[in-house]
Amino acid sequence: MKRLISILAVAMGLALPAVAATPAPLSTLSSIVALSNAEAAKGLPVVFEATITYLRPEVRTMFVQDGDAAIFVGIEPALKLSLGDRIQVQGKTVASFRPDVIADSVTVLRHGDLPNPLPANFDELIRVQHDCMLVTVHGIVRSADTRSDWMGTHGTVQLQTDGGYMLVLLDDFPSATAEALLDAEVEVTGVAAGDFDGKMQMHGVRIYSSSQRYVKVLRRAPNNPWTLPLTPMDQVISGYHVVDRTQRVRVHGSITYYHPGTAVVLQDGAKSLWIATTTFDPLVVGDVVDATGFPEAHNGFLALTRGEIRDSHRQAPVAPIPATRKELAQSFHVMDLVSVEGEVVTAIHGGTQDEYHLMADGQMFTAIFTHPIYEQSPTVMKQVPVGSRVRATGICITENSNPFSGETSFDILIRDFDDITLIARPSLINTRNLLLALTLALGVVFVVSAWGWTLRRKVRIQTAALARRAEAEAALERRSAQLEMRRSAILEEINKSQPLSQTLQKITEMVSFGLKGAPCWIELYDQDSLWDCAQEALGLRVVRCSIISHERTSLGALAAGFDPFAPVSENEQESLSSGARLAALAIETHRLYKDLRRRSEFDLLTDILNRFSLENRLNLLIEDSRLQASLFGLIYIDLDKFKQINDLYGHHIGDLYLKNVALRMNRQIRFKDTLARLGGDEFAVLVAAVRDRAELSEIALRLERCFDEPFNLDGIVLNGSASVGIALYPQDGTSKDEILNAADAAMYAAKNAKRQIESSLRQLTHS
Repeated sequence: MKRLISILAVAMGLALPAVAATPAPLSTLSSIVALSNAEAAKGLPVVFEATITYLRPEVRTMFVQDGDAAIFVGIEPALKLSLGDRIQVQGKTVASFRPDVIADSVTVLRHGDLPNPLPANFDELIRVQHDCMLVTVHGIVRSADTRSDWMGTHGTVQLQTDGGYMLVLLDDFPSATAEALLDAEVEVTGVAAGDFDGKMQMHGVRIYSSSQRYVKVLRRAPNNPWTLPLTPMDQVISGYHVVDRTQRVRVHGSITYYHPGTAVVLQDGAKSLWIATTTFDPLVVGDVVDATGFPEAHNGFLALTRGEIRDSHRQAPVAPIPATRKELAQSFHVMDLVSVEGEVVTAIHGGTQDEYHLMADGQMFTAIFTHPIYEQSPTVMKQVPVGSRVRATGICITENSNPFSGETSFDILIRDFDDITLIARPSLINTRNLLLALTLALGVVFVVSAWGWTLRRKVRIQTAALARRAEAEAALERRSAQLEMRRSAILEEINKSQPLSQTLQKITEMVSFGLKGAPCWIELYDQDSLWDCAQEALGLRVVRCSIISHERTSLGALAAGFDPFAPVSENEQESLSSGARLAALAIETHRLYKDLRRRSEFDLLTDILNRFSLENRLNLLIEDSRLQASLFGLIYIDLDKFKQINDLYGHHIGDLYLKNVALRMNRQIRFKDTLARLGGDEFAVLVAAVRDRAELSEIALRLERCFDEPFNLDGIVLNGSASVGIALYPQDGTSKDEILNAADAAMYAAKNAKRQIESSLRQLTHS
């Protein structure tokens, strides 16, 4: 009995520390959001309440929010939940871009309303100020597409906002709605998220919205896109216009790759960056440098463009990261200096670059050496026997940086041929040596045998068969080399932004060459087929391969026609898939350069029109009113004592005051009227149509009285006021400057009158 008691005591003594080591569950969403990724990776237990703001159980996706804290929750597809449900989540933390939660159980407490969405702009979202929060964004629809699958009809909307483009993913989005939204000014409510690469680096903004009900049209498109006048294809550049306010940034790191006149790759710890530059300075791989340029998301990769480099001439070489082919194919090491092993399948010397095609785990990848621009003496390609096992060291470039898309193809950019290290030569037991041994054996048999004519005849037949086989293999290798040269030329065209139709034509020619002359064509979903092959396809067996974008949406199809009586070739689908990937790269690269944003029309702080937009609309309204003999008005508003607000409470409160003033005044004007911020504390309202000066004065009075209620700004209560002046067309002026000056003068008269009244009141008070 005593022995049993002793054993129990020892067991309890061992168990108590284990129990004590188990952390208590985190019970508030704000405490979970505040975790670092290192803490979240420990799988901490959580039990908290929150409201569902976005829900897609089919793909295990849910966003929840509680107050000013929000997070992504991974859930089981079988859960029956609804938007707005107040739930209790029990689960554990995981590391991601920021901490996430994987739910073990979800309990519905009650159904309620969604939280009030936060007004947000592109700058706030790209800086991750509202991650996973329910927000409202404002912009112009530049593309709207739908697709249907087993989960229903979904939409993808590209929204042009002041600052950049956002991708809006909409559930329950019919195609008719998508077409009606093109070029419309809209307000979208949804959950803020981002686009990420395999290293969980954010390079774009996404908004997840549950329904078209959360898309509010503020202003319909000025023109139906399908009724625009036709533009000749060689004149489309006439519609090109860019205003770029991207800020220059500076980064620091060690050079891991340098191609003079084209690019530099920097690495600092686990971070690496592609920098496009035109410099030909004698930079050295391994040097520590500073780089400055303009940030850009290029094909899903973070990059700097128009880069300039300052070399410290201090060496701090980066050690390559040993990696497997699978790790690189999952884009975990995009732009990193890596080393990976593989078996040499082919080695191709080209005019602009040399390539080693390597095999690992049954999959192909390419190590590429790009010849320097203006190379005086061509670099001699390192000769490595086919079948050798080598280690390739260089920069990992993947075709698709989306970490949620599975494996993708990748290339290794080598700096020089010393980056190809021979590990093992090919085995002596290979086809060439076997053929040599067979030939020797036949020679010995021929010399020592006495079979005569019969044996000699057999030897001739066997020799002819071997020659034909060797010729066929040589022809296959030549064809493969020619295909790779065509592919390299196409990639070079894509890199140089050649015309899309020309590039796609060369892709179809390459695929046709690989398919032994089979007719090929490309069908794009957003326009007619680039080449009409309907006559060629008559009576043929047509095979199509979808052209898939990096966002997993279909851009079109690459098709080929074959003799219906000929056997199906093994490389049909492989050739079409390779061509479809090149076509997707060409189309998306073309769209990236084509879709540069237009000139901004809105004030960044208040999200209303700026002075430039107001003056443009004023000129148009003057022309329309002159032709129609109609009246319109301009109201000039100047905030009283705004400088004192900034001096007393700081610019943050001053900015909040301007935003709230804009919101209040917007509620006082009609839908057809226009509110704009002219700069500083000055605003103006363009009243599109009025009967007389009395109606214009009534609107001005409404604007002035919207300041009667005090402003509560982060706990600070302000009593605001404004001075208002009006001008009526054509009585007060017939040109833009005359109307603006008349309204401005009327405003200053009102402001001076107000000051005189205040001065009189002060004198009466003192007396």
